[in-house]
Amino acid sequence: MNGMLRRFGGLARIAALLGTLLPGAATARDEAKPPFVFTGIPDQDESRLVERFGKVATYLEGKLGVPVRYIPVKSYPAAVTAFSNGQVQLAWFGGFTGVQARRAVPGSRAIAQGAEDAAFRTYLIANTGTGLARQAEFPAGIAGKTFTFGARTSTSGRLMPEHFIRQAFPGRTPEQVLARVGFSGDHSRTIQLVQSGAFQVGAVDFAVWDLERKAGKIDPGAVSVIWESPPFPDYQWTLRGDVDAVYGAGFGERLEAALLAVDDPAILEPFGRTRFIPVTDAAYEPLIAVGRSTGLLD
Repeated sequence: MNGMLRRFGGLARIAALLGTLLPGAATARDEAKPPFVFTGIPDQDESRLVERFGKVATYLEGKLGVPVRYIPVKSYPAAVTAFSNGQVQLAWFGGFTGVQARRAVPGSRAIAQGAEDAAFRTYLIANTGTGLARQAEFPAGIAGKTFTFGARTSTSGRLMPEHFIRQAFPGRTPEQVLARVGFSGDHSRTIQLVQSGAFQVGAVDFAVWDLERKAGKIDPGAVSVIWESPPFPDYQWTLRGDVDAVYGAGFGERLEAALLAVDDPAILEPFGRTRFIPVTDAAYEPLIAVGRSTGLLD
């Protein structure tokens, strides 16, 4: 019996040694860990999102030592739902969707934003056929025009532009000011709709406008910026509070450090960002007040 035990012990030691030497064995152990899964709001066309978040997944997997997966979602509310039900542990949210997600998941927190997100801006854009020109003051000439917001819970495509419209036309809702109000679903689509003339005016994320312009997708003879909003806080990475329990103590801190260390233009440029910087939930308190004032948040 003792000899048999010694033989089994020797085999176990050999198996352990092979596990350290053979790459396949190490991979098997890594794959045994649950994949770290993240998503992002679908704020522009899908091909650009796959490019953007695929690079993030590859980068984080190299930094964190666990499998990392990006899963796409079809809408802003779907991103919040995926985060709330634990389908994803991390999400690139807009300012308002981040507020919604953190309210739904106690212990979650904003961990990083783009350097540009601390003072983000909305552009109002108009089809050139309207005759509306760029000006510093809010363009009262949008009254009576057809208008498209972006997604219904977009910060730069809905929440803040609705707030600015209500400020410019006290006591009136956008539906009372404008001839027709639509919701495009994302910023790329907003640009397309206004450029084509399907809507006369629209509200768009300034960073997406710049990306589309650089990609040659904007015809300056058909659509132009007519107003730039005051700054407000917007996009951020929000992390669930239970990640350390799943992936080990300090995992959340390592993830945060990895995001803040991103310096590869190939990762940052698809975001329209120069770098990621630290942020806390407190930065988004102004959006809670705006959400309540517009009736979009209880």
